Amino acid sequence: MNIALVTPAGSGSRAGNRHTALRWAGFLRKAGHAVSVMQQWRPDPRTELLLALHARRSHDSIRLFAQTHPGRPLILALTGTDIYRDLDHSAEARESLRLASRFIVLQREALSRLPKSRRSLAHVVIQSSSTLLRHRPVKRGFRVSVIGHLREEKDPLRALHALDHVPRDLAIEVLQVGASLDPRLERGSRPGYRRVGGVPHARALAYLASSHAMVISSRMEGGANVVSEAIRIGVPVLASRIPGNVGLLGRGYPAYFPVGNERALARLMTRAATDAGFYRQLKRCIATLRPLVAPASESRMLLAALRG
Repeated sequence: MNIALVTPAGSGSRAGNRHTALRWAGFLRKAGHAVSVMQQWRPDPRTELLLALHARRSHDSIRLFAQTHPGRPLILALTGTDIYRDLDHSAEARESLRLASRFIVLQREALSRLPKSRRSLAHVVIQSSSTLLRHRPVKRGFRVSVIGHLREEKDPLRALHALDHVPRDLAIEVLQVGASLDPRLERGSRPGYRRVGGVPHARALAYLASSHAMVISSRMEGGANVVSEAIRIGVPVLASRIPGNVGLLGRGYPAYFPVGNERALARLMTRAATDAGFYRQLKRCIATLRPLVAPASESRMLLAALRG
């Protein structure tokens, strides 16, 4: 099948949507399909199927394909901003939802956000990681990493603020990895806090593997790549209790904190650093989830979504 895969993230971008698009293209090519990755679809009679990431930002391509080839399959992969913001506020996103013949969501909790009439058309595709790195935390202190570009919806400085509420005699280091996409998030420093800025993906994964735990403090997520990467490597995750995180880690996962609550996060960081039994529990939970983020698992789910 000749597939056009549309993503708003351009070539060279380090955005999660770009990583997802390239990984999916690889799975589809391995399965025998011809795949072109692009930012915008132009009329092409050879395109047999359109796979678009992002309902609002890929809306022009979705509408044009539906008008040009009304009988051909159009699969929409819904991002976190689609599910948890744009479907409520964007007419373009809602039109994309109406035009799509099938949907992909990146974690199970997202299904409940779709209109009941459309849920039967949705498939869950949990993002994978192929990294061969294994968890080898640094020997000195207790390193907590925060990995991802600094954007408001990620609440990226919550772990920094949590340092104000951990015991002063604990050698907890917060390592912030990611470029700032918002000047308002440039400020902030504390003893024990280190920012390394934007780095290549391989180096970010090395920082992750060297951490005792990873914090994901987002206010909104569709199903973060970095959570799958932490699970793959074996790094315990301290996560804000939002559907995008719960949908990946499970409702019974023991290390959630309320969104925006640095005191609760500080308690989790302190417990992970000082309570060996709790830390072993987190490691066991992460190990249980590891098969879900294997590349073969994601490939099967993606191909099932294409078959409908």
